[in-house]
Amino acid sequence: MLAKDYADGQSQVRKSRLESYESILGALVKEPLPLSNLTLETHMSQPILVQHLKSLIQNGLIEERPTEKTKVYAITEKGATVIRVLDFPKYLRKIKGNIRAVEEAIQIIPQLFDQNKDIPKPTE
Repeated sequence: MLAKDYADGQSQVRKSRLESYESILGALVKEPLPLSNLTLETHMSQPILVQHLKSLIQNGLIEERPTEKTKVYAITEKGATVIRVLDFPKYLRKIKGNIRAVEEAIQIIPQLFDQNKDIPKPTE
């Protein structure tokens, strides 16, 4: 399904509910935000965002805080725990490539030392 991105008019694939929740929690990890800023941070339409916010509030992952001018949304400790769990698989995928490179280096290093044995050392 394609949806119009409200910000720049470009078509984009709709996010799954989990991806939307992750996007909201990720934006709120930095700081509490009012609805208008959260809309910009998450690239969601306001009606969809409000629907997701209600669900996250009901599940105790975020909270609504009144301020003098407006309400802000803030992540709770439970929400912070959820975002850490969601980020962990991404972290593992990221380091998987680094681990593979180290394993390859471990296999190649002995071969390099064997090749250096045959090189005569310079005399002084």
